[in-house]
Formats: sequence, structure tokens, C-alpha cells
Amino acid sequence: MTLLFDNADPIASPALAPAGVGDERRRRGRLDRRRPIEIGLVNNMGDAALRATERQFARLLRDGAGTRRVRLHCFALRSVPRSPTARHRIDSLYSDIADLGRVRLDGLIVTGAEPRTAALRDEPYWDEFRRLVDWAEANTRSTIWSCLAAHAAVLHLDGIERRRLPHKCSGVYAIEKLQQDPMLEDLPATMRVSHSRLNDLDADDLSAAGYEVLTRAAGANVDVFKRDGRRMVFFQGHPEYDAATLQREFLRDIGRYLAGERNDCPAAPENYFCAETALRLAAFCDRARADRKPEMIAELPPLALRPGLAAALEASAAALFSNWLSLLAAEH
Repeated sequence: MTLLFDNADPIASPALAPAGVGDERRRRGRLDRRRPIEIGLVNNMGDAALRATERQFARLLRDGAGTRRVRLHCFALRSVPRSPTARHRIDSLYSDIADLGRVRLDGLIVTGAEPRTAALRDEPYWDEFRRLVDWAEANTRSTIWSCLAAHAAVLHLDGIERRRLPHKCSGVYAIEKLQQDPMLEDLPATMRVSHSRLNDLDADDLSAAGYEVLTRAAGANVDVFKRDGRRMVFFQGHPEYDAATLQREFLRDIGRYLAGERNDCPAAPENYFCAETALRLAAFCDRARADRKPEMIAELPPLALRPGLAAALEASAAALFSNWLSLLAAEH
């Protein structure tokens, strides 16, 4: 799947870019005439999130493109287990991971995958992932490693082990800048980023291994950090998440709890739902713990997000990716 776009192209969902896309706008002088910034996306998210992840990163790159043209190439690790439907989509629309070396990429984005084992080295994709890390280090000017991919990359590069959290970190958190860096230029005064993970990386462990922690999430610890200048950038959070993503994850987890597929009733994402929704969800979870049954899903209260949340998330993420694309363009 290859997409060519700039910020004038509306992307409702990714589709194959037809030949000659954008030619008319170039004739009108509305696009940068230099060659596009070539970005690879290695999308390893679970089957249910596969298409949403495509849309989210495509939208971020479009919104951050400015007058620049950006071409997005989608890849996926072959060793990540897939359903037949998801495998068909990948085989039909994605470029083969073996073609990474044949595309002249300026930057790369690597997502996490749905965890299947307690130890990352036991994941079915571990060996293929390690080869990808080594390739990216040698062949791209900058690679973004997202969430679980960040945990796996630092484990391979420097043996840094993630730590299991006592409960899932899920919510929208205010971000504090810890130092000045081009990646953080002109970010909103109050930056908000979604986090959704079961594990954490310790700031002291990262610093001891030579990583620079750029931002911290209030209540969620390390947010963005980097290694080797800007060559390797790591997100513990999910700036690509749209406003509804955490809600979808919460509903999935509630459904699994009611069906007996997990033992604990999931907590609502922090700093996410409006106050009235949070109170109603707390009461619902109390009832579910007392008398759990699958049909209770119909009793969930209406869900409403905090006012202004969507706009805050979009502004923060667009600024972050605009900075990253600007850094790549400067070396173009």
C-alpha cells in the first residue's frame, strides 16, 4: 500500500494512490516540487486495529506535511500471527517486508504488536524484529518506535528490560518537556498524549544507557526519548491515537471481562471520559463484579469524552509529526 499526499489531500481511510495523483495540484504550484519524503510504516498492530493504525498514521503525516509531499509505504512483519482476513489484506495491499531495502526511505515508523507472551524474546516475531532494528539503524535517517516496539527495540539494542506495571497505564496525560529539542519545537503549551500499556521503561535505566528522555507524561512516566541524535526516536505513548481509540480498547476489555476471558474488571482510561460518564462507569463496574455475565454489556452507560479532548490530542500529535518531517526534509 503506497499513499502519496500533502495536507490538501483528505484521507478518510488509506487507499492505493492512483498513478498521477497530485499532478493537477503540482501544475497549479500548490505543492513542493522536490521529491517526496519517503516514509515506511511497519504496521504490526493486532488485526482489529490494523486499518485504524493505517488511517491514524496517514492522517498524522498528511497533517504534518505542510507544503511538502510525503509518500507512505506500508509493510508488516511476516512472523506476526494474523487471521486469514488480515493476512489477505496485508498480502494484497502491503509491500513485502523484504522490499524495505529496495525503497529509498527517509524515515521509518514501527508499531508494536499485540503481546502474546510475558517475555519479548519469546514473541513469535522476535528474530525478525531484531533484524528490522539492525536494518533501520543502518539504513534510515530516523526511525520512530511506538509503544511495545520501543520496548523491544531498547531490549535488543542495549538490553534494557521493561517493567510490569501493577495495573494497565491507560488514559490521556499532560506532557512535560524535559529539555529543548527540535522534535519539540512549537508544541502546544498544554500537550496531551494517549498511553495504553502494561509495562514501563525506567528513566534512570534509559539515561544510564545513553538515551535522552525528552518528555514525561504526568502519571505515566517516560513519554518520548531518543538515541544517537535523532536517528532513533521512541514513543511510550500513542500520539497517533484518535480520540475514540481508548474508548474502543476499553469496550473490548470490558467485553472480555464480562465473557470471562480476563479476571479483572478494567478501569476506565484516566483523564478521558467526562465526570458524569466516569461516575456511571464506576457504578457499572461495581455491578459487574457482583454479578458478571456477558449480557451486561447492554447496560453500559452512554460514553462521553472530556470536552476539548479530541482537539487537544490532534494538535499535539500534528505538531510532533510536523517537526519530525521538517527534520527529515532538512536533510533531504
